[in-house]
Amino acid sequence: MTDRAWVPRSCTLPTKERPLRVAEWDALFAEQLTSLSRPEALRLRLDLAGGGGVVERVRDLVEREGGCCSFFTFAVTPGEDLVHLDISVDQAHEEVLEAIAVRTGAGESR
Repeated sequence: MTDRAWVPRSCTLPTKERPLRVAEWDALFAEQLTSLSRPEALRLRLDLAGGGGVVERVRDLVEREGGCCSFFTFAVTPGEDLVHLDISVDQAHEEVLEAIAVRTGAGESR
């Protein structure tokens, strides 16, 4: 997986900051991801293990990500033991959504 698919040209995050942001997402996936599903072609649902500070961490990350990649729509839903993170994109960015699914280690999500 290349960062090129993960970070599309439309991203406005400065190039030198991109590896740090990718590392933040990778750490979140590695530490908290319990399951991933694709309820719709243009939406992923990530279930993240809850716990101290997880909701705040996820909200901070998606707020910053939405600031540089406006094609994302994020919905964070805290639960008792899980945090649901829905990530939606428009049709032009479906490849980015697939790259996220692959990046999580879930492989092909379809």
